Amino acid sequence: MGPFVIALIVIVGLAVVALLLVVGKFNTLVALRNRFKNAYAQIDVQLKRRYDLIPNLVETAKGYLKHERETLENVIKARNIAYTAAQGAAANPGDAAAVKSLVSAESGLAGAMSRLMVVSEQYPDLKANQNMMQLTEELTSTENKISFARQAYNDSVMGYNTAREVFPNNIIAGMFNFAPAEMFVIDKPEQREAPKVSF
Repeated sequence: MGPFVIALIVIVGLAVVALLLVVGKFNTLVALRNRFKNAYAQIDVQLKRRYDLIPNLVETAKGYLKHERETLENVIKARNIAYTAAQGAAANPGDAAAVKSLVSAESGLAGAMSRLMVVSEQYPDLKANQNMMQLTEELTSTENKISFARQAYNDSVMGYNTAREVFPNNIIAGMFNFAPAEMFVIDKPEQREAPKVSF
């Protein structure tokens, strides 16, 4: 074999190795992106459960809180806004604007739910209502599940974002438009806790 053939074999070998490296890194980024999207789907399941519980909670409280109509309406309004934002984020968990919109809507819902819980404390008959106690227990359980799901999602997002930022992945991520993912973080410190739902 002549030097030209050897040089050609070396060049082809290097090209194959480079191609395998790019394919491997691309596949890793795809797997990590799918992992954070799946983690968001787990949040979505729990958010939908909460959105389904809230109208039942409001209906149960309605009979007792006749003078607190505005509070009940605010809870339903905040629930509807959060539900719409959750649908937008569920359609594309990789869309940072949709996730930010959901975080904002969830902050509003947490505030409305907190106000409802404070108001309901003033009504002992409501606190003793069996249906209300069951709903608040389910809501508390759902809030805990949302917290765990959000933590898993944020861990997946961090893994994906880290993988897309390190060399040589950052080159491949740029070539194939792997956008950064948005964490599900509530900005206001007073809203980092789940709403208190004790009666």
